[in-house]
Amino acid sequence: MQASGVKELFNVLTPADAFERLRPCLKGPRGVERVQTADGLGRVLAQDLRAPEDLPTFRRSTMDGFAVRAADTFGASEALPAYLTVVGEVLMGREATSSPALGEAVRIATGGMIPDGADAVVMVEHTQDVDATTIEVLRPVAAGEHVIDVGEDVRRGDPLLGRGHILRPQDVGGLLAFGLTDVEVARRLSVGIISGGDEIVAPASVPQPGQIRDINSYTLATLVDRAGHLPVLLGVVPDVYERLEAAARDGLERCDVLILSAGSSVSTRDMTAQVIAALGEPGVLVHGVSLKPGKPTILAYAQDKPVFGLPGNPVSCIVTFDLFVAPALYALSGCPERPPRRGVAAHLARNVASAPGRQDYFQVRLDRRDGELWAEPVFGKSNLIYTLVRSDGMVRIDLDRSGLNAGEAVEVILF
Repeated sequence: MQASGVKELFNVLTPADAFERLRPCLKGPRGVERVQTADGLGRVLAQDLRAPEDLPTFRRSTMDGFAVRAADTFGASEALPAYLTVVGEVLMGREATSSPALGEAVRIATGGMIPDGADAVVMVEHTQDVDATTIEVLRPVAAGEHVIDVGEDVRRGDPLLGRGHILRPQDVGGLLAFGLTDVEVARRLSVGIISGGDEIVAPASVPQPGQIRDINSYTLATLVDRAGHLPVLLGVVPDVYERLEAAARDGLERCDVLILSAGSSVSTRDMTAQVIAALGEPGVLVHGVSLKPGKPTILAYAQDKPVFGLPGNPVSCIVTFDLFVAPALYALSGCPERPPRRGVAAHLARNVASAPGRQDYFQVRLDRRDGELWAEPVFGKSNLIYTLVRSDGMVRIDLDRSGLNAGEAVEVILF
């Protein structure tokens, strides 16, 4: 089958508009499962969670010192200290058994249970021992000072985390604080990856003249894994329409998402668009994005699954995965918006030109000079993998800019 239909498909859109063509199809989550909360880092919640009890469940001290009645310390100073009798000690992990009466104090450690009758804690640094049972208080405390009340962190019934939330380390700890040892999360998606091209051979092979080792399959697999999903390597397929279509149909049947990494230009040698169009309705939604690198990207939907045709050049492949595949995976997991990517502010080390009306990405290496971070462009064609290896991140040039100037403040999206 010839590529005569590609030019009709090739209508260039902005990256944002391109993704909006696909977004209505990305309903999630695509299945749920229960996992141990301790193993839930990075997973997307599939349920709304509320507090089953108050947190904390008892009044606690935030300091090492003495639980007291605040009124007994009013007016205390180093010149005129307040004298209190120590009547007991709160042992860690035990219920408080001693209760201070007027003029009394109970020794307590950070996290200890505040005894009945006490309403504040005097820091040990603001006391001085007189004898085995008497202390001087050198500064006054107010009622509630250095005390965490019942439910001060969270009240029973309060919302904790909502569906679509991506679990972070602090979330795991927060849920375990309530004894929520398992949670319902979006199922991990299987992402099929096909590399196409007569020139592609396995990394362990010795390339013959005109051949190159497969880079994209494994780069994409690690990107899928880092996004929290399951890569499925479907192999390298030569530039034979029937074989590429058969591999794509098999991959779409086996996986939740399909990526074809091959040439996606208007070349008659490129069959990716025709293969994707043949997989089912609605088929190709976008073929061509006002983006460099990555202009010939394809976004499609068939058999109720998203299909991506990513350029074969490694740099283009990584940029387009970040712009289109990664947010799609989050959406399919029930996450309404992808989380912010980690970025740092830096000064651009040299001028970088661009073409207005096109969103450009270029790689940079970060250097620290006199305490400031500088982004040094790493120039190279999009088929050169080591422009990425030598880089720490990438910088975006917006559609309305004709370039960036040396010294200009930029955001570096970190790899």
